[in-house]
Amino acid sequence: MEENVFENMSPSKALVKLALPAILGQVMLVIYNMADTFFIGMTEDNVKIAAVALCMPALMALNAIANLFGVGAASVISRALGKSNRHRAKNACAFSFWGCVMLTAAFSVCCRIFSDAITDFLGGINPAIHFQSLEYLKYTVVYDGWAISMSVLLSHVFRSMGKSALASAGLIGGGLLNIILDPIFMFSIMESGNEVAGAAIATSISNTLSFSYYIVMLFFLRKKDMALSVKLEKSCFYHKIPSCIFEAGAPAFIMTLVENLSYAVLDRLMATAGTIYQAGIGVAKKVNMLSHSIVRGLTQGALPLLGYAYSTGNRRKTKRVLYITLMFAFGVSATIFAANIVFAPDLISFFIYSDNPSGSHATSFLRMLAIGCPFSAIAYAFISFFQSVGHGKESFALALLRKGVIDIPLMFLLKGIIPIYGIVWATPITDCVCCVASAIVFLGFSKKHLSKNKKRKMYDPETDTYKIIESCEE
Repeated sequence: MEENVFENMSPSKALVKLALPAILGQVMLVIYNMADTFFIGMTEDNVKIAAVALCMPALMALNAIANLFGVGAASVISRALGKSNRHRAKNACAFSFWGCVMLTAAFSVCCRIFSDAITDFLGGINPAIHFQSLEYLKYTVVYDGWAISMSVLLSHVFRSMGKSALASAGLIGGGLLNIILDPIFMFSIMESGNEVAGAAIATSISNTLSFSYYIVMLFFLRKKDMALSVKLEKSCFYHKIPSCIFEAGAPAFIMTLVENLSYAVLDRLMATAGTIYQAGIGVAKKVNMLSHSIVRGLTQGALPLLGYAYSTGNRRKTKRVLYITLMFAFGVSATIFAANIVFAPDLISFFIYSDNPSGSHATSFLRMLAIGCPFSAIAYAFISFFQSVGHGKESFALALLRKGVIDIPLMFLLKGIIPIYGIVWATPITDCVCCVASAIVFLGFSKKHLSKNKKRKMYDPETDTYKIIESCEE
């Protein structure tokens, strides 16, 4: 672990060092998905565009599994290292690794057995869209789901130890490779008409090579004095390690999972309106994901820094890191909001040609979704903060509020009032509500837990006890 990042650097410099690679990695995850949509858009076939777009919730479910164990492990590891307890950090790493393996395997098997039902639920009720979606899911989720979730998991683990650049290199490399392989498989190797399968195979190869990178890094780094381990021992199940991982990771899991459910409901409702609307909302969601990916990367980079500072009792530094994170998240999301409003037609034209009728609908949908970007960014930053300091109840409640509790019922309500477009308006309205609720919850938490510095516990492995020292102010 690079203790200089956590101990000696100023909060702003440490945040930049940890967050910048994480942001690049998250942006690349979006590019993974957008690359497929971009090249599929070259076919000018709305069926294929819609098929790839509606598979996004299934792919994001793999990210949800990775976040359950990855964000949970990152929170436990960073707080354990803040108390110099490397043994606990290693146990958390091993438990999260094998937990992610088992849950991902179970999910992939379920997707294989219930592929038709899952595709219909996601909005593939059109027979042509249904067939193309099955092809995409087969290669990316059933055959290669393990590579996606394990790559994201290990990126969380490396980042929790201050290795943010190494953590994001695999995701960035995989994204770039996907861009290179997509046109090769879609238009050269595969026969005409199999572009969706070609895109899926290219994505699978990219994910597999990305995972291979993390395994190699894991092998070399574990030999050094780091909290890396994949050896599952009895001690991995003691000292509340599983419960602490699940408490911190469950909000990230639920937030991603319910977000996918929300997208699935949105796609399903759009499917009843017609293919052009379904293709339009699919592209608009992916363009809008750029703002979310940047904020997600920022908060993932800040998570170990917040967890470390909070565990040492340095409340002043904890608040400063959070405020810097909030300011940056709001500034970036506000800039992207403005860009999406002004340049919506140009952004959509990258994926849907101007003569395609779904393009005009996608432009309108993007502008509507963009309104919620700044509010969503603030809410996400607060939710991640509660994850980092181990307060799962607050982050869990806010995660459910952000997606699922309000927006899904609102979609059905507004659909009857404003056909088609009312379904999309539910998202920015929910973002505004969750932003206000998150700020209120944080203010209450801050008065109780962040009012002053506390004494710091340092773990002594020789005596298996904690030594109490006074935490520094800055």
